[in-house]
Amino acid sequence: MEAYLRANPGFLSERPDIYRVLMPPRRLHGENLADHMAAMLAAERGRARALESEFVAAIEAGRAGAALSLRVRLAVLALMRAPDVMEAVTQEVPALLGVETCTLAAEPGIGPVPLPAGMLRLPRGAVARLVGHGRDAVVRTSPTDLEMLHAEAAPLVERDALARVPLPLGPPALIAVGAREAASLPLRQTVSVLAFLGRAVAAALSR
Repeated sequence: MEAYLRANPGFLSERPDIYRVLMPPRRLHGENLADHMAAMLAAERGRARALESEFVAAIEAGRAGAALSLRVRLAVLALMRAPDVMEAVTQEVPALLGVETCTLAAEPGIGPVPLPAGMLRLPRGAVARLVGHGRDAVVRTSPTDLEMLHAEAAPLVERDALARVPLPLGPPALIAVGAREAASLPLRQTVSVLAFLGRAVAAALSR
């Protein structure tokens, strides 16, 4: 190994991450060892800064997720007491969630149960395609089908969230939440609360 390093003097400088696993020299004997130890310290400090950034990002994401969780709870309470669920979803829930728009959409029904007035129509298979097979909710950073899901509010939507609305006697349905600001719909710690919102909407519609 020593012979290889002597034959390739630039090996360590080209791979600074290796400095993190090397033992530092006990003493400084000349400029070469001083530079070696300085490089090791620089690599460790860089790693510490990266870990600190990840830690801060995780804390901020947790706070954003907790804030959305509280907002969803308030929205669910509003749905439970609303005499008109569709009106509550489109008019009251967006303000409670801190977003620009909320809509309900469903695929064509095959049974005798009519869809509520004002619910947007989706093509067959759209819910599974948009939310994902085996998922109850999803946050999309690059949303598609904006006009179909958000109607006239589509130009305002930069990020959206979709959650299944499991109607017991109805066709596949979803609630679409559209936000202008990405922070309104954080990626972490949000899927479960959005899925809960979808189930709450289904319960309210089934009253």
